[in-house]
Amino acid sequence: MSQSISTQELARRVVQREDTLILDVRNTDEFDNWKIEGDHVDIINEPYFNLLDGINPVTEKIDKDQEVIVVCAKGGSSQMIAEMMEEEGFTNVRDLEGGMQAWSEHLEPVKIAELHGGGSLYQFVRLGKGCLSYMAVSENEAAVIDANRMTGIYERFAKEKGVTINHAIDTHLHADHISGSRDLAEKTGGTYHFPPKDAQDVTFDYASLEEAHDITVGRTTIKVQPLYSPGHTLGSTSLIIDDQYLLTGDILFVKSIGRPDLAGKAQDWVGDLRETLYSRYKALSDDLIVLPAHYSFVEELDEHGSVQARLGDLYQRNESLNVDDEQAFRRMVTENLPPQPNEHDTIRQTNMGKINPEDDKQREMEIGPNRCAVHG
Repeated sequence: MSQSISTQELARRVVQREDTLILDVRNTDEFDNWKIEGDHVDIINEPYFNLLDGINPVTEKIDKDQEVIVVCAKGGSSQMIAEMMEEEGFTNVRDLEGGMQAWSEHLEPVKIAELHGGGSLYQFVRLGKGCLSYMAVSENEAAVIDANRMTGIYERFAKEKGVTINHAIDTHLHADHISGSRDLAEKTGGTYHFPPKDAQDVTFDYASLEEAHDITVGRTTIKVQPLYSPGHTLGSTSLIIDDQYLLTGDILFVKSIGRPDLAGKAQDWVGDLRETLYSRYKALSDDLIVLPAHYSFVEELDEHGSVQARLGDLYQRNESLNVDDEQAFRRMVTENLPPQPNEHDTIRQTNMGKINPEDDKQREMEIGPNRCAVHG
């Protein structure tokens, strides 16, 4: 019986840049679309059906004493292949518990900073999806921003810290993953905050997330200041926390910018996107630390496993922030875009509260990489 490795242990290895060899036995098209990535991750794809009659296709590629982690879609096939490899003399084989489905749902909490007045800010990295969510903690209260649908981790984390989640905030109507913010607010008795300009078709009540309506976490220490910043959606709203951190939602990333087309409004919203990036953000302090809601490339993770960058540095090195010609910018963000997220319209309908798919269907809807970005 082969040994398994948990998503938590694999995430730790990826974040700490440990040498890791993965044998992915999914079909090649699934592998090409989405895979486990990391700075020191080597990965081999050999479809499961090629190995059913024997593991000869991998014996020439992997040393029998080399550690290898076998990965499949849900965990069953990888366990079988790992056992076949052990029978053939491989001495250090492990299979990933739950496969890529579990990998897609794992959240890795990383501490960003101690804040003025004693509060703390944490980033939750969803390595298998490129999603980033946040928790600001002060005294006995917490606010969660852009929560994923797996809300249990936020509840457990808050319990460990001895705080109550009083606020759950979405910076915009998400289209690439199902938001857990409204569900989290209901479970904890907190307030759900949502941008009103994204709420035209929603079916639920919310507190308006808009400029001049600060959200205080704790008695004195953290002020969450909303900043209207349209372009990815009409209602996209950034947050400035503790006058140090700019949570940009899906407007600005470390190596890219948000795409304006996920609601079919690219031509309508491209002007808003440019205005936000080239004027609204430009007027802010260069020293603000940008904390986005997604990342696209594993190299965006720093040595601590977090994704962040100084705003002034992004204006120097992010190519999409340096397109002087407005028409060239328009072409960049409306033409030759990457594929849209899987089932993005169904995800938007779910996040509007119009439909409520079963849990298995929600997992299936989210499978695949982050596709919220435009790369210059």
